[in-house]
Amino acid sequence: MNILMIGNGGREHALVWKIKQSPLVKKIFCIPGNSGTADIATNVEINTNDFKALIQFAKENKIELTVVGPEAPLVAGIVDAFNEAGLRAFGPSKRAARLEGSKIYMKKLMRKHNIPTADYVEFHDAEAALNHIRYSDTPFVIKADGLASGKGVYVVKTDVDAKKAVQEIMVEKQFGASGNSILIEDFMQGEEASLFVFTDGKNIYPLESAQDHKTIFDNDEGPNTGGMGAYSPAPVLSERMMDQVIESIIVPTVHALNTDESQYKGLLYAGLMITSKGPKVVEFNCRFGDPETQAVMMRMKSDIVPILIACCDGNLHEQSIVWDKRPSVCVVMASQGYPGNYIKNKVITGLDKKTKDCEVFHSGVRKVGDQVLTNGGRVLGVTALGSDLAGAIENCYRAVENIHFEGAYYRKDIGKKGLGR
Repeated sequence: MNILMIGNGGREHALVWKIKQSPLVKKIFCIPGNSGTADIATNVEINTNDFKALIQFAKENKIELTVVGPEAPLVAGIVDAFNEAGLRAFGPSKRAARLEGSKIYMKKLMRKHNIPTADYVEFHDAEAALNHIRYSDTPFVIKADGLASGKGVYVVKTDVDAKKAVQEIMVEKQFGASGNSILIEDFMQGEEASLFVFTDGKNIYPLESAQDHKTIFDNDEGPNTGGMGAYSPAPVLSERMMDQVIESIIVPTVHALNTDESQYKGLLYAGLMITSKGPKVVEFNCRFGDPETQAVMMRMKSDIVPILIACCDGNLHEQSIVWDKRPSVCVVMASQGYPGNYIKNKVITGLDKKTKDCEVFHSGVRKVGDQVLTNGGRVLGVTALGSDLAGAIENCYRAVENIHFEGAYYRKDIGKKGLGR
């Protein structure tokens, strides 16, 4: 069968890498793809917002399954458009994707169905938000309502930081219309973890857990990024805790969406905070996370294609997944200055020196002739397996040290929390 991947990041490279292993696959196309997917698939330049052109391409190339990587096309209704054209597409509908498209909708849904999360207040006016801050005790969390590529979240510890966040989101519009409304949430103390769940709207199948590292600096300091690294599994999500998450969060959320006429099919990503009072939801995403996908895909031994199809067709209960018991670690190599301003077009060397049980997934990378150049903030996701977590960390950083480009930056503590457990 022919498969189409939508997207151009490290997540999409990892998914294409995994899909390529399936004996069911004849050809993979990637729109627009990147330098990594170009080595294992056929990249095609089509605007991912042009659903008409995408559908035409899918029909002309006899695409039997389209997998949508990024959130923006999902929120815009790409799956609905493909389904209406008689094409199978993996991902939630536009209505279901509101779960990520609007944090206010997400929080209201959780409040209505008693799904554990931080308490919050919503604001649609900057002055009202600033007035609330004057009479509130820090720390708390301020979030832009709409999509912001993982960067519209501020953990504020002082009134000055809080006012700055409101200024950047609602006044300066750094995230565009996504900042027309905001949430101010109670700060949750605990340890974060990520859980991906396949669902066909009736059945759920959890994947192995992971832990992302959101902030730019070691020890979880500095501003949020799209993710600086991940490892899998996350020991904080023990078997008992996993059962609790499924029972108190995942099942009620899928049920809540069904009752809201938003049957959810695809991949549900739960960002969790494991608190002293149990697991609570930090956020939901309606697609695979990046860089957790790189870490999780390295450990999946089963063919992913039948599972993706089953989610679309409503027979997920017929599927099972086998996992590599070895832990994996993904370290993101970023451009100097990220998540702020950064310079592109730095030559990358050492990509041919990867170690055993290691893959290098491209994100912000492009090829010009024989040269491989940086082309984004997050450049590479170096991902490795190990006999234990310490071994995976060592193997991953050994591979990182073989790769060079001017201004390369990466955290030195990915996976460290897991060693303590």
